[in-house]
Amino acid sequence: MPPAARNAQGIVFLLDVDNTLLDNDRFADDLDTRLEQDFGRAGRDHYWAIYARLREQLGYADYLGSLEIFRAGLDDHPALLEMSAFLLEYPFAQRLYPRALEAIAHLATLGTPAILSDGDVVFQPRKVQRSGIWDAVSGRVSIYIHKQGALDAVQRHYPAAHYVMVDDKPQILAAMKQVLGPRLTTVFVRQGHYARAAVETVIDPAPDLCIERIDQLIDLAPSSFSSAPPQRAKKNAAAPTQEST
Repeated sequence: MPPAARNAQGIVFLLDVDNTLLDNDRFADDLDTRLEQDFGRAGRDHYWAIYARLREQLGYADYLGSLEIFRAGLDDHPALLEMSAFLLEYPFAQRLYPRALEAIAHLATLGTPAILSDGDVVFQPRKVQRSGIWDAVSGRVSIYIHKQGALDAVQRHYPAAHYVMVDDKPQILAAMKQVLGPRLTTVFVRQGHYARAAVETVIDPAPDLCIERIDQLIDLAPSSFSSAPPQRAKKNAAAPTQEST
């Protein structure tokens, strides 16, 4: 019997990647430093301008696509081709948050952990593989342009009585909650710049659970995930109703 069918009456934990399981902000800082080192401040700023424009157009981060556009006029630059190796061979395992893989292993004792991420089809899977996350979830990895719009596909792949989504973007959690309702418990991890930017934002519906670090999943009681908590934050995503300490 397929694993998904065996767990159709259980719980599936859907885990974001960037700034949820690994510190993508540190990767971006390292990339910024490398760009300035090799191409100067003007070159660095040019790359990030391309990146921002592509992200607006595509709806996800496209580091490799940005590099393809960035290469215009730089084909003879000695550092250009080395940038591909920097991106594709980046040591993402060193950017995992403390005990992130241990948190995944713990969730595997309660249900089925799987990755649900946004991104391109080359760099994002590479990141998941090199970080060790791919193996930690036994290859249960789904990457979409907009994951909140792919919930029908997610339910086909991972049929379950209940879902838990763990993410650093409360707006995405709210969008998914509006679709799945009480079948989904949303967990907001307040890590990274997106989480900090959401502090003063009113999120409706608010996250069911808020934690400061991904490793705090290990300390939550299993009952925390089985259904939405009876009380939820009213003012904004920064006001948790249940929190591990």
